[in-house]
Order: sequence, then structure tokens, then C-alpha cells
Amino acid sequence: MKAQITRFLGGLLAGVRAGDGHLTVNHPALKSLPATLVLRSPWFAPGDPIPLKAAGQGLGDNISPPLEWTGVPPGTKGYLLVVQDPDAPLPRPFVHLIALGIPAERRSLEPGELAEAGPGAPYGRNTFGPSGYRGPRAVPGHGPHRYFFHLMALSEPPKSGRSEKLEGILAANAANILAHGALIGTFEQR
Repeated sequence: MKAQITRFLGGLLAGVRAGDGHLTVNHPALKSLPATLVLRSPWFAPGDPIPLKAAGQGLGDNISPPLEWTGVPPGTKGYLLVVQDPDAPLPRPFVHLIALGIPAERRSLEPGELAEAGPGAPYGRNTFGPSGYRGPRAVPGHGPHRYFFHLMALSEPPKSGRSEKLEGILAANAANILAHGALIGTFEQR
């Protein structure tokens, strides 16, 4: 019964989406920067469904997908990785991950490496508070959701700023972004 009610509510909210305006890929600091980082995952191609093993706890195994990237500019001192869902029925995109601790020499992340206690730490705060990777859990019946994995190369080690929330972290790091790139996957609960 609970699943039917949730699915019904998801259908009612089908047209309600946060939208792309507040995605990090659309941040004003990136307007003049090239998207030269090429981000890939062996688990899904751009625009394809994210596998169930990467879905959120209670639905999937909540394992962060492996990621690989190329196109890193000289002078990179660290990375900021943000995962957002702009299709969530909220005023702003749902933040699934803010990772501040990816070292400059890295060019890939292994499956599960972005877990709360993993080597991708420190983290910013997700939409509902916890840190570390929180996989897709699109509202049942709400339709397909897009998940933006957005990687930014920084000229200085990443800073958490005055807040562990996304807006504060972006403000603290915006002037240091050298390049960026995104990988978009999808997920849907019917």
C-alpha cells in the first residue's frame, strides 16, 4: 500500500522538477571556462541508466560508480566532484555528493571509493545532511531523473569555505577552477 501511495504521489509531482539553473555546471564562474575534462564510467555511458548497484541504500547497494577522467590542465592541485539530480521535485537540485579530497595526481576512482569513510573524504553535506556518496533514489512514478557527475580541476587544494553546503563550497573555490567536465547518467523507479 505504501509503495502504491508513493508511486501515486510521484505521478502527481511528475511535472515538478528543480531544473538545471542551479546545477554546478551552470555556475557563473564556469561560463568562460572550457569543459575540457572528459569524465567516464565503466558502469554506464553518457545518458545511459546508472546500474542498480549504484542506487541509494534500500533500493540498491549505494556503491559509488568508478570514474575516470582525462584532459587535466597543468597546475591542477586538487578536484571538486559534485553529483546532483536536477529532476528531483525540490526547489533546487538534490545534492548526492560533494567530494573535496580527491588528490591532484588521481585520474580515476574505484567502485565504492566515495563512501562516507572512503579515501575521497573530506566531503561537503548532501541535501539531507549526511556526507559521502548517496546513490540515486528517484521518486517512484516520477519519471526518469538525470544525475550530473561534475568534476572541477582546481588551481589550489579544495576548500570547504564558511559552510559545508554546496553554495559555500562553490563560493570558496570558484576563483580556482581551471577546467571542468560532466558525465550524466539516468535512473528511474517505476
